[in-house]
Amino acid sequence: MHGEPNARPLLPPSPSIREPGGLVTTSKPIGILGGGQLGRMLGLAAARLGQTVVVLDPDPVAPAAQVANHHVVAAYDDPDALAELAERCCVVTYEFENVPVEAVDQLVATVPVWPDGHALGVAQDRLREKDFLNAHGIPTAPYRAADDQAGLVAAVADLTGTPGTACVAKTRRFGYDGQGQLRIDPSEGVPADGFEQLGGVPLVVEGWVRFEAEVSVIVARSAAGDVVPYPPARNVHRDGILSTSTVPSGLGDDVDGSAVGFAVALAEALDYVGVLGLELFVAADGTLVANEFAPRVHNSGHWSEANCVVSQFEQHLRAVTGLPLVHPGCHRSAEMVNLIGDDVHRIPELLAEPNVMVHLYGKSEVRPGRKMGHYTRVGRPRDHRLDRS
Repeated sequence: MHGEPNARPLLPPSPSIREPGGLVTTSKPIGILGGGQLGRMLGLAAARLGQTVVVLDPDPVAPAAQVANHHVVAAYDDPDALAELAERCCVVTYEFENVPVEAVDQLVATVPVWPDGHALGVAQDRLREKDFLNAHGIPTAPYRAADDQAGLVAAVADLTGTPGTACVAKTRRFGYDGQGQLRIDPSEGVPADGFEQLGGVPLVVEGWVRFEAEVSVIVARSAAGDVVPYPPARNVHRDGILSTSTVPSGLGDDVDGSAVGFAVALAEALDYVGVLGLELFVAADGTLVANEFAPRVHNSGHWSEANCVVSQFEQHLRAVTGLPLVHPGCHRSAEMVNLIGDDVHRIPELLAEPNVMVHLYGKSEVRPGRKMGHYTRVGRPRDHRLDRS
């Protein structure tokens, strides 16, 4: 565990936000549930603003703990640890969406938590998420719920009425980076153990979206209702994991404008406070279909760290502490590339290249499919020699 913060922040207290938990001010640390790389980058952004952070994470060597002022080593649902976090901090946020809603419910009785439990609950359940998006005018792929093998077979039959149309079954909760998913080709039929392959848990089954590109929008919203979007990024995934995010997207003003409009509408509908990321598919005719949203800072916004005056991480901290939101001040074009697994061994070559910012996450073990860091190249076309094969 880290030692106690030994100095108060240099910033004056932020504008007060009155909530049931009290007043938000930077005179006490910011609490972060989750100690992964996103928490690490929030902690670094906080330090630049003279703010201190307390991280709660069960991993004693969590990446965020390396830059935190204090680390509470405990499970996310540990009531004593949550009570300690609430007592120490002026406000609490989180860096991943699988935080137990019950933990947020306990915290909010004592300290403000942003984003709130409503946004977290919507994002944690894919069926509830799609219902919410559709109810607020944000289109998704057609979908059906399935609670058992018979329901899965019926949902697939309903969604694959057009010959050659595939679909994908997903667990309603806890899937990420392509996990908890099963693509189903109607010509092959539903596997007899399809429901069991996905853990025997409630599913949502989606019609397959034929898309030309993927895009995401990072947007920040304050408690006062101020909204600041970032330019949409064009994303490329490999094996279900984000590989690259590029800005400008190159998809045209109409597509970019629609994507931003949907993200802003989502933030408003949720009465959201903080940064969120909305992922969308782009059809050949420019039509947009929402895939999912994340109630947190987002991997596809990492480019903002190297390319903006105010990164998504700083903007999130501004939102949750009541500091002013501002235009991000993007400088030029940028491409962010995730370093996944053995990609981390490219670091010497990348460090020798100008216009590249490298960010490693402090993870001690390299594993296939594990995000070890990322780099962002700004201001000139990418060097294809460094692309992932």
